[in-house]
Amino acid sequence: QVQLVESGGGLVQAGGSLRLSCAASGSIFSINRMGWYRQVPGKQRELVAVIFSGGSTAYAASWKGRCTISRGNAKNSVYLQMNSLKPEDTAVYYCNADGVNGIRGLGYWGQGTQVTVSS
Repeated sequence: QVQLVESGGGLVQAGGSLRLSCAASGSIFSINRMGWYRQVPGKQRELVAVIFSGGSTAYAASWKGRCTISRGNAKNSVYLQMNSLKPEDTAVYYCNADGVNGIRGLGYWGQGTQVTVSS
């Protein structure tokens, strides 16, 4: 089985920065894409950023310029550097992996890490 574990969340003041980390474990030979999503009560989970195995990235328009997604050398980890955080960024941030071992469409999710931005 595949497991994803997030870390790095916490409480930060507006204008501050956080670096989220996610590590995937299990019988993993390859991962096509990994990404970060966030969710607040009453809203659907939304994309923050995604990175593919080849290194290409995509960002939500509201985040572009404020965050950077990257993958570790082992390729089974992903990071999200967030800067200039705002109170409205408060949410649970989830790590996602898809295309694991060549199987696309069967995604895996971490349990999430809470990010709270105070004013």
